[in-house]
Amino acid sequence: MPKKGNRKRLKFRAGDVCSESVTVGDYADADPAVVKSARVKKAVANAVQKEVKLLCGLEASQGAVEVLSSSLSVTGDGLDSSDDLDPEEVGENDTKVAHKKKHKRRKESSDGGEYPVDIWLMLACYIRPEDVCRFALICRNAWTVTCTAAFWTRLYRRHYKMDADLPFRLQPDCMDRMCSLRARVIRSLFHLYEPFSLRVSKVPALPESTPTTLLNSKCLLSWVTKVSGARPEALWEFNFKFLKQQRHSKNGCAKSLYMPRQYEDVHTNPDSDCYVLQVTTLNFIFTPVVMGMILSLFTINVSTDMRHHRVRLVFQDTPLQRWKKRGDQGGTPVVLDPVHSVKLMDWWHPHYPSSPYI
Repeated sequence: MPKKGNRKRLKFRAGDVCSESVTVGDYADADPAVVKSARVKKAVANAVQKEVKLLCGLEASQGAVEVLSSSLSVTGDGLDSSDDLDPEEVGENDTKVAHKKKHKRRKESSDGGEYPVDIWLMLACYIRPEDVCRFALICRNAWTVTCTAAFWTRLYRRHYKMDADLPFRLQPDCMDRMCSLRARVIRSLFHLYEPFSLRVSKVPALPESTPTTLLNSKCLLSWVTKVSGARPEALWEFNFKFLKQQRHSKNGCAKSLYMPRQYEDVHTNPDSDCYVLQVTTLNFIFTPVVMGMILSLFTINVSTDMRHHRVRLVFQDTPLQRWKKRGDQGGTPVVLDPVHSVKLMDWWHPHYPSSPYI
């Protein structure tokens, strides 16, 4: 007997099927005793369905053909008329449709509730000092709350301690003045708030790498102070106050939100873009006058005796362009050697020199 695997399947073509080849056994109400298999072949079912549709829809399609031909003639005329349009008008129509779609998307995305400022002011009572920036980025009303004097006054009272060692300008009696209130509260937090004070105390005496923040900054002031510490010999502190140059956007103006007028005094801070470079040396060193000049080079190297460090500053009369190489050609050098410590202090640093107006 031949094996089952050797049997070839007969190819069935749907075109060979007609209504004459369909038997009674192919229908659902056929006698099960007559029909061997209750399943109808797919090719047979498709052929029957196609033939039935063709016979039943022949009369109904005659009216539909006339309607279709008339609609095609109308659309043909429309297409002919659209060919006469300018390509510029077509482009304008496309842009209008695109703008409408974008506007619709913006409307869909802008759906949501807007809470009043009073609610944001209540929520601000539970914000940690390090999360003030994140809170202000939630929405415009939240940012407006961080501009108010009430926000900074409450933040100061929450973290104030009676036994805290604060400078006179950061005492509660001085917090009644609205001018530079935000700057005074931030400075006081670096005395009162433990995470901020630990951040400052962990800064090493000498930075691991040379800071690049001061490059291309203007020197506003420089002074020397004699310090007497645990060492039998006195130390000398050379201080340089720098003003960081503001970066503008491509269109020539800095991108920022407009501060409400009633809160401008609260955010006033003349030292907002200032740094103080404090270099402590073992000996007094004569330095040239560099006030009003631009810092172009700042390096910290090992001294010649291999026991201390050496700081070298180079100042220029004009700021350097970005594409030019930084160097000391034609500049005024300031060399401090030997160096005991180097500190770069922001305006909020506890050891930042106090200003008479803050």
